[in-house]
Amino acid sequence: MKKNIGSVERVIRVVAGLAILSLAVIGPKSPWAFLGAVPLLTGLIGWCPPYAVLGISTCRKNS
Repeated sequence: MKKNIGSVERVIRVVAGLAILSLAVIGPKSPWAFLGAVPLLTGLIGWCPPYAVLGISTCRKNS
């Protein structure tokens, strides 16, 4: 898998994923909060399946 998520977006995804997951523990305790695992995992691995299908990449290109 070729990475298709840039470093800034990866940090944002990890922080957002952790924030959403925290709602399952300290927030309204809704099972929907476990969807925070999606941005967390894509941020950690640096690859997003929908980006791959659509041909999107936010990684910097080396000239």
